[in-house]
Parts: sequence; C-alpha cells; structure tokens
Amino acid sequence: MIKEDVKFADSTVFEGMTSIRAIIKARDEGNNQRQITEVLYDRSALTKNAKNIGYLRAVSEKYGFSVREASGSEIQNLTLGSSHCGIIAIANERPIPRLDNLSPLKENGFYCMIQGIEDPYNFGYSLRSLYACGCDGIILPERNWMTAAGVVARSSAGASELFPMFISDPLFAASVFKEKGYKIVCAHEKTDNILGECEIKLPALLIVGGEKRGISKALIEQADLLVKINYARSFNASLSAASATTMFAYEIMRQNLSIAPRE
Repeated sequence: MIKEDVKFADSTVFEGMTSIRAIIKARDEGNNQRQITEVLYDRSALTKNAKNIGYLRAVSEKYGFSVREASGSEIQNLTLGSSHCGIIAIANERPIPRLDNLSPLKENGFYCMIQGIEDPYNFGYSLRSLYACGCDGIILPERNWMTAAGVVARSSAGASELFPMFISDPLFAASVFKEKGYKIVCAHEKTDNILGECEIKLPALLIVGGEKRGISKALIEQADLLVKINYARSFNASLSAASATTMFAYEIMRQNLSIAPRE
C-alpha cells in the first residue's frame, strides 16, 4: 500500500509550522484539546529551521511534547507532500464535542455546515475561506473528514484546528440553531433569491452541499432562506463546495462585518 492510498486515513501527522502553530494557538484559545506528542525536524534542514526549532523547544514543556532530530527519509515516510519544510508533528486525535442545547454558540454568530463534501482537500479549502471571512464554528456530521486531520490542516492553512467544532445530526443541528434564534440559510439552485441581492444577516447557520450529493431534501425543508449563485453564462455544472462556500462566506462577511467584527 502506497502513501497515496492511505493519505485520508492517517490523522496524526501535521506537516509544517503553519499546522503546528495552529494546534498550539487553538489550545491557548480553548477551541481544541488536540495534544501534540512529538515534533520531528529534518537534521539536514537544521540551519534553515533554527528559529522554529528554538521556538518549539521553548514551548515543548508547556504543551507536553518532545522535539527530536530525524533523518530526511524518516520524515518523507511519514508525510504526503514537501510543504512541511522539514518540520512535522505527531498528535493525538482531537476530541470534538456533540452539539446540544447547552453548546456555547455565539449570540450573534456565523456557523457553517457542509453536507456531502467529497474529499478532505475540498473540505480544507472551504474551512480556510470560512475562517478568513469570520465564521465562528463548524458543524460536522457523524462521518467527517476530520479523520484526515493532517491533510485538512494543511489544505486549510491551519484553520481546521482553530475552529470550534461540534458533531451533530444535520436536522438536529438545524433545530438547535433555530431555537437559539438563528436563520438557517441553504445554498440551493431552485430559488429566486440570488447571492449578493438578498439579505443574509446574523445570526445565521450556513449550509452548503457537496457538488455531487448536495443538501438533503429534509434539510432544505428546514431552511429559512434558500439562496443561489447566479452565473454569467449558461453552465450546467455545479461549483465546487469550496468555491461556493467561499462566495457565501464573503457575502455574509460583507453584509455583517461592520456590525459584528471578528478578532
């Protein structure tokens, strides 16, 4: 079995300082209790990485991990790409709480749930855009791409580790958010509401479907607002989930940033 065959199953290897710093920052902010157990650095890149290695050694005792030198071949055997620049972390699984009526949701927040996404890269790209546009948290289905956390962290530039996350049945999640006064907004092509021409005010739970399976009919029926993305020409294909999510996230940010700026 080659690395490409198992890349979505390995959730313990985080490649590069962006992912590692995200885990540390998330621990500090209380959004993520993932534990780094060991950091490895390529001995041939010691000079280039001296500053980062010094930082990791300095904080290793506080966060409970070791830092050790490794060969380039050992690191290559553990990783998928080359963007790690010779530094990787081995971490435990992240405990993700279940959503319930007592979950700490923001009073005027922006949350997102993506249904039916096909691969962890697309999921990671979606999270990167959502984080940049001020989304407050992610609702995950029972089966989700956080099992491939290292891949998702790399493709999301660490955003997946920084987000508060909850696991929930999608219909139950919609009911919880409705009880808390949130508007349920679904991306859907069969509507006259056009993104950029209709109001999407916070608090809101945005639901975006994957390009193949989309959003379930039962969930669409729970929506308070259906919104579509208009195209400039006839185009029968769907945008990728990452592209659609980016467009919705930006529009929600544009309409609401002056009211509820994010840190």
